[in-house]
Amino acid sequence: MTERNLAKTEEIAKAIQAAGGRTYYIGGFVRDRILGMPTKDVDIEAHGIEADKLRDILSGFGEVNTIGKNFGIYSIRGYNIDIALPRQEKNTGRGHRDFEVYTDPFLGTEAAARRRDFTVNAMMEDVLTGEVIDHFGGMQDLKDGVLRHIDDESFVEDPLRVLRGAQFAARFGFTVAPETVELCRSIDLSALPPERVETELQKGLCKSRQPSMFFMVLRDMDQLETWFSEVGQLIGIRQDPVFHPEGDVWEHTMTVLDKAAEYQDKAANPFGFMLLALTHDFGKIVTTREIRGRIHAYGHEYEGQVLIDTFMHRLTGNRELIKYVLNMAALHMKPNMSAYGKARIKSTNKMFDEAASPEDLIAFSAIDKSSEAFEGEGESNLQFLKKRLEVYKEYMARPYVKGRDLIDAGITPDEGFKEALEYAHKLRLAGVDKENALKQTVAFHRKINE
Repeated sequence: MTERNLAKTEEIAKAIQAAGGRTYYIGGFVRDRILGMPTKDVDIEAHGIEADKLRDILSGFGEVNTIGKNFGIYSIRGYNIDIALPRQEKNTGRGHRDFEVYTDPFLGTEAAARRRDFTVNAMMEDVLTGEVIDHFGGMQDLKDGVLRHIDDESFVEDPLRVLRGAQFAARFGFTVAPETVELCRSIDLSALPPERVETELQKGLCKSRQPSMFFMVLRDMDQLETWFSEVGQLIGIRQDPVFHPEGDVWEHTMTVLDKAAEYQDKAANPFGFMLLALTHDFGKIVTTREIRGRIHAYGHEYEGQVLIDTFMHRLTGNRELIKYVLNMAALHMKPNMSAYGKARIKSTNKMFDEAASPEDLIAFSAIDKSSEAFEGEGESNLQFLKKRLEVYKEYMARPYVKGRDLIDAGITPDEGFKEALEYAHKLRLAGVDKENALKQTVAFHRKINE
């Protein structure tokens, strides 16, 4: 698909050249090509050609769509190519979308590139000649692994750039230039739309080998408070060094995040899994106590539910995502506790049955444990849990009591019908065969309706 897009881009560039214009690859597309990273979408900018003429040229390649109002960005149906005119933006308010945008085909490459956020994103490459236009030293910064803003005045006009800086640092392993860190400390993020914050967070968590850098960079910028206050509150919360030699809850969470990144592609909900890694110990904010010289956080997996719920609703309206994270966080202590105590099959069956994803729960328990002491026990715990998961799946594959079975047994869907089904399910988890489970459920229903 990428080769198809690139071939079409060259055809478009030749047509624009024939009309007196010049076409450049721009932005992240150039950056990723230089880094040797795969690129799916192609972004180009057409200079020296009026909007109407550009649209006429593009119409010769297929159905043309306009992206955004007055943004001067076009696409061609069937291709992942964005074709833009050079443009400038004027800030009109505090929000990420509060900009007046106007296009100017004859703006020039330097002025067109100056509106971008970081030097590594401001390089341009001539589509036909391969010449790289680099007005702001982006190539050197890319070689040095440095994220540096271009213009003090334009950069602060878009507060989303603070979060973009953090996620770029996490994704590419860049350091942020000191002057850029200092500038980011002065920017107010409160007017950002939650969905844009969520998007940058998802990139920082799910596209990075070291997602902890997203939060470390924001910490350096003093930018945790507005959107990630609970994460910031983990700093300095002590843990028992016997179980957590890595340090406070912040250090533990950052370690777990980076370990979770290695598993996320296997997770039932990759973004949810990374958010679980981020939020699982929020409860320690309110439960950590020193008792007889030892540090404890009893019940933190339950006490953290309110904090996690608040955090999640601040960022997203995705109910399934919120449900997954809350469910898994509440259960995250149970797998290792079950393994330590060699819990009964009925108990581990119940745990897996409650989990949004039993496989993810087991994986997370190993990740959470791997950052603690007693590493040798982690593997035996993992083996125990995997064996018990197979038992649970085998139990779930057996014949079981359904609603139709209760009706056939003479039970009408009355007020006790739901309770009877729940009772039957408990018997299923306990391994009771269907025939006996049906007898016991009928007796149970009779008793609650006496």
